[in-house]
Amino acid sequence: MARHGEAVEYQVGARTVRVSNPDKVYFPERGITKRQVVEYYLAVADPLLLAIGDRPTTLKRFVDGVAGEPFYAKRLPKGAPGWVATARVTFPSGRTADQVCPTEPAVLAWAANLGTLDFHPWPVRSADTDHPDELRIDVDPPDTAGYADAVHVAGVVREVLADAGLTGYPKTSGGRGVHVLVRIRPDWDFVDVRHAVIALGREVERRTPDRATIAWWKEERGGRVFLDYNQAARDRTVASAWSVRGTPRATVSMPLTWAELAEADPDDFDVLTVPGLLAERGNPHAGIDGEAFGIEQLLEWYARDQRDHGLGDLPYPPDHPKMAGEPKRVQPSRARPD
Repeated sequence: MARHGEAVEYQVGARTVRVSNPDKVYFPERGITKRQVVEYYLAVADPLLLAIGDRPTTLKRFVDGVAGEPFYAKRLPKGAPGWVATARVTFPSGRTADQVCPTEPAVLAWAANLGTLDFHPWPVRSADTDHPDELRIDVDPPDTAGYADAVHVAGVVREVLADAGLTGYPKTSGGRGVHVLVRIRPDWDFVDVRHAVIALGREVERRTPDRATIAWWKEERGGRVFLDYNQAARDRTVASAWSVRGTPRATVSMPLTWAELAEADPDDFDVLTVPGLLAERGNPHAGIDGEAFGIEQLLEWYARDQRDHGLGDLPYPPDHPKMAGEPKRVQPSRARPD
């Protein structure tokens, strides 16, 4: 038996994964250790690989636990075993990188040993990293709102998706927000997919204008839930389903059915409870790969809004190169008259 603090080894399929300092506390409030995070990821490996398998994935690493400063590892870490696969991605700047591309459970344990809590997959597969096969809607409540507000807006997202012929799969963000995932055919580039999310967001805002907004600038949101369309831009990611979040409670971004979403308390889903829930209830997103949808209707709405209402593109994130057709990235209150 390993002594306290001594490295331990896990046999994961054909791989041996060494975990150093397994008793290091990652979540002081709960006393949850690195060992428990590693074992959590082994317990949820199958559904997690359904969510991130064969996807270039950014690792959000908390090497000192949640009390320390995390960083995003967008390139394969040095010293990685030869069996850790990679996929090459192109950033908005035009630079490229070989990112971790999880293909087997051992990769999850290896990443957790490096302090990875969140897995942030690109919405693409390794064979074609320029054409997303997943449309993501980030339903983000402000500090003055809460989970119930996000659930209400997510319900409208579901209705709009249905009107566009799409089926979405919801999950908690691990905090107060909700993410909705849609499997799509990889026939469109990042610009088109982002336009599709903008069109969807505008339609949600029309249906519940007092509760939802697609306004990029906080000063224009008025305390409403923000549909963060820029999460569909290249190199923008959200934490995957089943990812551990860097919260004091060690919450998990939990996939749910639509029926479960409204009744759920996001704090109930954490490193200690989720493996049992998975064993009891299975994976609510098990069918997500069953059908890939088209975004033609959403793109028609985007074109209609541009043609009939003068609504064009919206600002990109500040670290993104200036894009064709993009409006000025200046807060309205600070904009100079033309």
